[in-house]
Amino acid sequence: MRHYYLIFLIPLFILNGCDNDDDFYEDRDFRQDMRNFVIGISQYARSIDSEFIIIPQNGHELITEDGENTGELAISYLSAIQGIGREDLFFGYNGDNEPTPLIDNEYMCTFLDIAEQNGVEVLVTDYCYTEQLMDSAYSWNNKRNYTSFSADHRNLDNIPNYPAEPFLVNSHNINNLRDVKNFLYLINPGSFNSKENFIESVSETDYDLIIMDLFFDDDTKFTSNDINLLKKKNNGSSRLVIAYMSIGEAEDYRYYWNSSWESDSPSWLEDENPNWNGNYKVKYWDEKWQHLIWGNNDSYLKLILNAGFDGVYLDIIDAFEYFENK
Repeated sequence: MRHYYLIFLIPLFILNGCDNDDDFYEDRDFRQDMRNFVIGISQYARSIDSEFIIIPQNGHELITEDGENTGELAISYLSAIQGIGREDLFFGYNGDNEPTPLIDNEYMCTFLDIAEQNGVEVLVTDYCYTEQLMDSAYSWNNKRNYTSFSADHRNLDNIPNYPAEPFLVNSHNINNLRDVKNFLYLINPGSFNSKENFIESVSETDYDLIIMDLFFDDDTKFTSNDINLLKKKNNGSSRLVIAYMSIGEAEDYRYYWNSSWESDSPSWLEDENPNWNGNYKVKYWDEKWQHLIWGNNDSYLKLILNAGFDGVYLDIIDAFEYFENK
């Protein structure tokens, strides 16, 4: 089928402002820059696959124009996304297996409730490893109508042994994000000894949704055949498979990384994240960075689309905080 997607795209010069010179750096609206970035990703992907799912993680303040929970809705942004991810809602904000302070939890919930009220599904990842706290996280999220995953490893590199079955396990076919009752967040497959072992292990689960990486390792991508295998739960019903993609930081182990950047970095590349080696802040509004992410056949997003994923899970959405605090 021929796709006339160009007519639906917001032109880059509108999304990014007049240009990306540092002369305009201090005058930027970093939050709107991120909204525009996500909107561009959504329009491009959904012009190719109209059912493609866009889920930004964190940065929940972007859903209102002024970043306040009483502010006007950012309608264009909300219309561009189908879900919103949030880490550490009940556990993990100040440390793994530690309760998130109530004041922070309540603040985040006000935004997540706004998302739910406007048809955007909420996916929560809590970081806790004792069974009692994992049970609490699942129960409390469910009471708020959020879909959740209790991760017993911050590195998201395993399938938890507990609970033995996914929370609210079911045999329904999962056709869209509204159908999802549980999910598995597994983006670091290095603990599996082969791609085949990863596929076999995940296929033996009954999670409704899998969030995973496009790559098994630095050089090996999951193919469309692989993704099709993963779209079937162990009980035979269908599920969704979503690809993780960081858009607020560049990662030096990704296929797009140029080793020359270590001595002669591009103008859009910023400081290394002190908490995650090999991850570098980026001027995410810059056309050259965005060109790596979406809008062309060689882009990261196009690789994800070609592999047959049902959607994309966008990380480091809250990168605007880094620039606002500089």
